[in-house]
Amino acid sequence: MKNFGILALGIGMLAASSVYAAEIVSEVADQTSGQATGGMTGMMVGSVGGPIGALLGAGVGALVGGGAQEVTGLSDRAYIVRTDSGELKKYRSPNYVFAVGDKVVIHGNRPRPLGWTLETAESFAYNGVN
Repeated sequence: MKNFGILALGIGMLAASSVYAAEIVSEVADQTSGQATGGMTGMMVGSVGGPIGALLGAGVGALVGGGAQEVTGLSDRAYIVRTDSGELKKYRSPNYVFAVGDKVVIHGNRPRPLGWTLETAESFAYNGVN
């Protein structure tokens, strides 16, 4: 019974390890919305040529849409984030502005400020504005 108590204590201490936040490594441009818009437009225009034309039109439209968004300077914000497991991932953040080195939590597929929860969301600056 004494060994069971020590085992339970050891497992409990391992399970209650510290929670590590993800960290912003860099900010990068993101053209996902331009690619989606261009792809959809290209698909509609290309559909005049049939199914193959729709596929080719969508591909060309996605390339042109992303390029047009980049050239006009209307790129969205995305961040390279080092997760708590040490891997680097790219996350889009249309709602919050971060600086390199900021600690964040990943909620779904978006980075949020450290300490952000659904209940405290109102208290954080939205898009850099309080």
